[in-house]
Amino acid sequence: MNKILQKERFSDKVYRFVVEAPMIAKSRKPGHFIILRVDEKGERIPLTIAAADEKAGTITLVVQNVGVTSAKLCNMEAGETLTDLVGPLGKATHISKVGTVLACGGGVGIAPLLPIVEGFKKAGNKVISVLAARNKDLIILEKEIRQWSDEVIVMTDDGSYGNKGLVTQGAEEVINREKVDECIAIGPAVMMKFTSLLTKKYNIPTQASLNSIMVDGTGMCGACRVTVGGRTYFTCVDGPEFNAHEIDFDEMIKRLGGYVEEEKAAYERFVASDKI
Repeated sequence: MNKILQKERFSDKVYRFVVEAPMIAKSRKPGHFIILRVDEKGERIPLTIAAADEKAGTITLVVQNVGVTSAKLCNMEAGETLTDLVGPLGKATHISKVGTVLACGGGVGIAPLLPIVEGFKKAGNKVISVLAARNKDLIILEKEIRQWSDEVIVMTDDGSYGNKGLVTQGAEEVINREKVDECIAIGPAVMMKFTSLLTKKYNIPTQASLNSIMVDGTGMCGACRVTVGGRTYFTCVDGPEFNAHEIDFDEMIKRLGGYVEEEKAAYERFVASDKI
């Protein structure tokens, strides 16, 4: 059992949880994720570790209410306990001193981006972060990202905050004015696809995190299969980060939509049951 110590509402459907998990807090690295179950009959879902406090023995998770299990989790409050939580899982982000790093985060993808930004900065790099969302309310963890960035550019689709436009516009602005040695992109699959196409044009090595396609988290279910460089990989055990220029994003996007109708129907039944 892992106790929820803090809960914070970021927006209508996005929450931050600080959870008691001393062993995970001690061993986690940027890029790692956990698997949790809300209750005994609940499904297992993967969530990236957004932060950890080794002294306090806690990890931070950012959760978006998009389905039945995430809705159950978002309904929980500080003081309640999760049935189980396992981690850290996956391969840690490869971080080294390369020069200037462009970190692109979209929506809730900003959460897993945070420890990576911190890691690159601590490794001695110049870090420029581009954060993007549909509107101001969906920009999360800006203060924390700024702590570890030399510069932060904010892009919103509607222009309600920062600059109006997409993450790629902010990224290209940086690329056109200075040499970028590496890029990391985390966010919706479409956002990562077009960021990858942009950086490929400028021959900038780019990592993309494919955590959104994971299910089981241990390589057993096969649901997170992705094609990278013409070969098949399991995101949960071989990733979650891969060379973005070699990822078949179109295939990934199709697979992400494979169970949309079933997930929608399950969520509607859950809402109708008055459990949310």
